[in-house]
Amino acid sequence: MTGERNSNTPAVQGSEGALDQFKWEVANQLGATLGGDRTSRENGRVGGEMTKRMIQFAEQNLKGGSRI
Repeated sequence: MTGERNSNTPAVQGSEGALDQFKWEVANQLGATLGGDRTSRENGRVGGEMTKRMIQFAEQNLKGGSRI
């Protein structure tokens, strides 16, 4: 996205590509279009859903005795 300013840094180096792909997959599933011309609510909906899914993933792995 042109003009995108993002100061977030992933906790795991090298995961930027996977997180970006995940973001676009979630946006596509929600029928959302991301971009600077969209409202914070529209873009935030995608981020919220990503967070929800990552927490579910972590909980499932912790429940199964796996260390993340």
